[in-house]
Amino acid sequence: MNHSSQMKGIFYTASSYLLWGLLPLYWKVLDQTAALDILAHRIIWSFVFMCGVLLVLRQWKNGVKVFQSLWGNRKALVPLVFSSVLISVNWYVYIWAVNHGYILEASLGYYINPLVSIVLGIIFLKEKLSRMQTAAVLLAAAGVLISAVQYGSVPYIALMLAFSFGLYGLAKKRTALTSAIGLTLETMIIAPVAVIYLLFFRHPEHSQAASTSIGTMLLLFLAGVLTAIPLLFFAEGAKKLPLYQVGILQYIAPTITLCLGVFVYHEPFSSAKAFTFSCIWAALVLFTLSQFKWKKQSKVFLKRKKTYHS
Repeated sequence: MNHSSQMKGIFYTASSYLLWGLLPLYWKVLDQTAALDILAHRIIWSFVFMCGVLLVLRQWKNGVKVFQSLWGNRKALVPLVFSSVLISVNWYVYIWAVNHGYILEASLGYYINPLVSIVLGIIFLKEKLSRMQTAAVLLAAAGVLISAVQYGSVPYIALMLAFSFGLYGLAKKRTALTSAIGLTLETMIIAPVAVIYLLFFRHPEHSQAASTSIGTMLLLFLAGVLTAIPLLFFAEGAKKLPLYQVGILQYIAPTITLCLGVFVYHEPFSSAKAFTFSCIWAALVLFTLSQFKWKKQSKVFLKRKKTYHS
């Protein structure tokens, strides 16, 4: 990998996490709109925007072919439907958490997410952990459990975000679609539900409030754009970077969200939260070090293999 390609990868990947980290600012502007309304608009306009993206990228025909092949194959369609539901749940919980004063807990959820992904890899993909990764998972679990027992507060929102996104990633592994086609199909599957909700099940007060504000409708439309752009940035950047670098950069988003919660929206950073965060941060240090160790061992292995064959 050349230096120029790596720098582009870092730029695109870091930009995606920067945008994701700043999203609470956007949802806060819409805090007078019900979380389900925001979610429904986000799904619909993400689908519309992604259709435009496929046309611009000239992937529309490929996307149609992929959908046709999936539609005739229930075994392949189930993971796609599953991922559509999971990302919808994740989006809803995140929007609700931000607009109800739980930004810190939302941040915690995305700090926990890499460790949850490790556990899911063990359970479903039969992956094996190194000692450092095992210690990281146990330390994170201890932080959550001790907080629940000693302080009487289980971080439900954080766990829901971490597990819904972790399971979403697992489902995505089973579909193996490009990010553009994947997001288009996921939003397409759930979009009819969103339309039905907005037409028939939305609370009258929320419906009236949204219809009286052109600015609010514009913001709801742009939510689809802000959903797609960081994902496309991430897809472009991740192709140019090794996995361990992507893993390190992913902490940008929850760190920004944490800072917004504490310094902008002045959410209380209690001793219970401080203890839980400390355990998670320590676990993430171990996890990151294990990534570097794996990278070093891989280089040694490849060097020995090259020497052996020569």
